[in-house]
Amino acid sequence: MAISPHQGSTGGGTAATITGTNLGGAIAVRFDGRTAVITANTPTSVSVLTPSGTGVADVTVTTGGGTSSPQRFFYLPPPVVLSVSPASGPLVGGTTLTITGRNLSTATSVAFGASTVTPTVVSDGEITVVAPAGAAGVASLVVTTRGGVYSGASFTYAAPPTATSFTPTTSVLAGGVLVSITGTNLATTTGVTFGGTPTTFAVLSPTRVAAIAPTRGIAGAVQVALTTTGGSATAPGTFLYIL
Repeated sequence: MAISPHQGSTGGGTAATITGTNLGGAIAVRFDGRTAVITANTPTSVSVLTPSGTGVADVTVTTGGGTSSPQRFFYLPPPVVLSVSPASGPLVGGTTLTITGRNLSTATSVAFGASTVTPTVVSDGEITVVAPAGAAGVASLVVTTRGGVYSGASFTYAAPPTATSFTPTTSVLAGGVLVSITGTNLATTTGVTFGGTPTTFAVLSPTRVAAIAPTRGIAGAVQVALTTTGGSATAPGTFLYIL
């Protein structure tokens, strides 16, 4: 006799099937004495919904001919998610997320709103998953394992940014000028460049980023660009380095 799956939630309700011989007319299926709900029965199988429990349970089937030898069923604690990184990504999907927590080794799916994908289990404390495409905004993140479901996490789909203007528009070669960049969807900005040179920046609001013009070796005009988790944008016009 065998039981499949042999793992399930401590809260019960796992659909399991016991296979063997002479199982027709099953009177009861018990998990360490706790009675399961029988949902189907044939001479070679009994399907049940498991009762709640903890640890390892001995499972027996009772028919008019007697009680079977026990099979083991392992109760698994529900998953816990402690962090999701990165917390946002582009609408087209493709972002690889690392989800850390506890009791994740039996993860079977991760739902991003209405879209469900299959994760890769790294360890009991970590899984990775590739985000599917989604609409702009916050999507609930639901992790399902054989031990249960965690639904308290989220992932933000970031719309592509725009950079509409910046001021001031000039700096000496030594840089150090504080430049205000305005646009839309800038809250998840991860980088700002002047002529391809990365610089220090701070996100002030979803429509404004402040950046320090970096040092430049030669005079001339450069473009100001920024990158967010939703994409990249280049501001119109040029920033001029003067002697």
